[in-house]
Amino acid sequence: MNKRRERSMRKIEVTPVTNKRERAQFVDLSYRLNANDPNWVAPLRSEALELVTPGRNPFFEHADVAHFIAREDGRPVGRISAHIDRLALAQPPEQGMGPGTGNWGLLEAADEDVAHALIHHAEDWLRAHGMNRVLAPLGMSVWEEPGQLVRGHDHPPTVMMGHQPRSHADWIESAGGYAPAKSLLTYEIDITKEFPPLIQRIVAAGEKNPRIRIRKVNKARFDDEAKLILDILNDAWSDNWGFVPFTESEIAYAGKKFRPIVFEDLIMVAEYDGEPVAFMMTLPDLNEVLAPLKGRLFPMGWLRVLRWMRRPRVRTMRVPLMGVVKRLQSSRMASQLAFMMIETIRRNAIANYGASRGEIGWILDDNQGMVAIADAIESRINREYVIYEKSLVPSGA
Repeated sequence: MNKRRERSMRKIEVTPVTNKRERAQFVDLSYRLNANDPNWVAPLRSEALELVTPGRNPFFEHADVAHFIAREDGRPVGRISAHIDRLALAQPPEQGMGPGTGNWGLLEAADEDVAHALIHHAEDWLRAHGMNRVLAPLGMSVWEEPGQLVRGHDHPPTVMMGHQPRSHADWIESAGGYAPAKSLLTYEIDITKEFPPLIQRIVAAGEKNPRIRIRKVNKARFDDEAKLILDILNDAWSDNWGFVPFTESEIAYAGKKFRPIVFEDLIMVAEYDGEPVAFMMTLPDLNEVLAPLKGRLFPMGWLRVLRWMRRPRVRTMRVPLMGVVKRLQSSRMASQLAFMMIETIRRNAIANYGASRGEIGWILDDNQGMVAIADAIESRINREYVIYEKSLVPSGA
């Protein structure tokens, strides 16, 4: 029997998640299907469940979301989400999102046939809700874990970064009509080495400038500092491809989520003439302590995490977010502030946390300013994620 005939005889049923039990099945699929990948880091199950639960994740406040499970002979063999972010629909089309653009994500599948059944089902759901184009994978917001990993499968992801099987890219591309829309890059660097002399001179000149102040955040004013940073972020990233603004609810949610791994000497705010104009957020790689826990804090994992949070010692620091207000982005000041924040945090990461490696990203592959900064400090690309696009309008329509 040939392979095509075998596929046609399979009965893969895709159904929506409608209750708490099915939502738990949806979450469990990622743990089962990735169990044999030595570089996959299991997220905490409570956080994985929160991500897909209305009322707990504020993404649902501005998005229509459906989750689907694929079953074969009654057994769950895959999953996918489909979503329409109303804030994304309001963005300019030239920035990637815009009217008529929906998304799918959180894909897990036992094989190519299952993946295709799920992808086509998500496309049908998006068409039925008026979408004419899809950008995927996004899981679920563009601020969560966007893109399909296509380079960097040989090492674990850092905190809050995605890690999907290499096969997923092939399955997406063979589903029909998908083409890369944008690449997202992460860069790694040996932070034990001093930066090149030119960068050191730029930093030294900034440190002598009385108009510039690089300060650490004040955790005692956590809510105010979080809002300040995210206000800068919304301004700094507003012209970026794929940008969707944070809502007030998401600011509060992100603050609550980040707070346990926020350390004052790893997050810097740059002030110019007393005005906050840039920030850099750095997180110790929580995945280093989570990896052995397999997604569960109990019975004893929570003690390990608690001890780590009190005095983290890590190999890697990740810079997930950095921004300079839009009005300064074309000036020399923007790169000077960036280098000053990077150098301040580099010193603190080594002295206070024993870190030896940094990871910056993700960065859009055509973000010339950030790519130039990454190149200037002699970092190198270590992971690449691709977001694909496809027209949902039938050819000839």
